Amino acid sequence: MTHAVLPRTLWFTRCPVPTATGIAADRHWLTDEFAADGIAVRSLQEAAPDADRATHYTHALPGLFREGGNVPALWARSRGERTRLVGLTWIEERQTVLVAPGSGIRGADALRGLRLAVPEHDIAIDFWRAMALRGFEGALASAGLSLDDAVLVDVPAAGHEGQWAAGLAALRRGDVDAVYVKGALAVEAARRAGAEVAVELDELPDRRFRVNNGTPRPITVHQQLLDDRPDLVDRFLAVLLRAADWAAGQPAEVDRILGAETGAGADGVAGAYRPGTHLTLHPDLSAERLALLAEQETGLRTHGFLPEPVDVAAWADPGPLRRATALARRTSAP
Repeated sequence: MTHAVLPRTLWFTRCPVPTATGIAADRHWLTDEFAADGIAVRSLQEAAPDADRATHYTHALPGLFREGGNVPALWARSRGERTRLVGLTWIEERQTVLVAPGSGIRGADALRGLRLAVPEHDIAIDFWRAMALRGFEGALASAGLSLDDAVLVDVPAAGHEGQWAAGLAALRRGDVDAVYVKGALAVEAARRAGAEVAVELDELPDRRFRVNNGTPRPITVHQQLLDDRPDLVDRFLAVLLRAADWAAGQPAEVDRILGAETGAGADGVAGAYRPGTHLTLHPDLSAERLALLAEQETGLRTHGFLPEPVDVAAWADPGPLRRATALARRTSAP
C-alpha cells in the first residue's frame, strides 16, 4: 500500500471535559507514538498564536483530531466540512436545572410556565445556547412537556465572566426562574451563587432526556487525512483506546487530570463526575449512541443551529476504530 507523504504535524483538540484525548496528552503518549516518524503532535489549545483555534469549531484543519461537543461537530459537517465521525463516548457530566434559593421549585413538572434562561453569545456557533435549549427540552420532555409549556428568556452573555455567569446573574436578579448548567465549573458556580437544584438530569432514567452537547461526544477526523494516511488515524485512535484502558485502573489520576482539564477544583470535579467516570472513556459507534446523536441532530436542526441536515449514519466511518481496536490488542499483547 502506497501512502501519501507524512504530515509534519498532527493536531488534536478536546473540550475541557473527560476525554481519552486529554488522558493521552497528559501521559505524553500521543507525542511518543509519532516521534519516530518525525511527526509533531500538538494541542490546538496550547499552540496559539501559530494555530487557528477557531478550527476547534470549524474543523477546517485536515490534520486535526477532535474529541469535543457534538454541536460544533455537527455544525461543521452541516456546513460542508469533509469530516468523518470515528467514535462516540457517553460520559455523564452533572446536567442540572438550577433555581433561586428558597423558591421551592422541584422536579421537571414544576418548570411549567417558568421563565427559562437561554444565553446568547456572539460566536459563530452558539453551543451554549444550544445546550440550554436542549437541556430544558430534555427536562421538560421527562414530564411530558415541551418548550412551549415554558417561557424562554434570552440572556445576553456579553460582559459576563465565566461559562454560566450570565444566566446565574439573571437568576439572582429575578429576571428568570431557572438556569441550565453542566459540568465541574457549573457545580462551583452554582455553589457560589447559592442556587438550588430543581432537576438532576443525570438521574432521569431515560438517556434520551440527557442528550446534549456532550452526550454523546464525538471523535471526528478530516476525510482528507483518512484518504491520505489512514494508518496515522488508526494509530492515533489506538493510543486513545490505550489511554481509556489505563484510565479504567487509575481513578485518582483521572480525577487529577480532570481537574487540570476542566480548570475546576476537587470539589467541582467530584460534584460533576460520578464515581466510575474513569471507566467510561472508551469510544464506540454502537447503534444506540448513533441513534442518540441522530436525535441531537434533529433537535439542533429544529432550533436552527444546523444550516443543512446531517445524516449521522452516513457520517460515521467504523473502519478506523475497528482497525485501531485490533492494533491496540496487538501492541498490548505480551
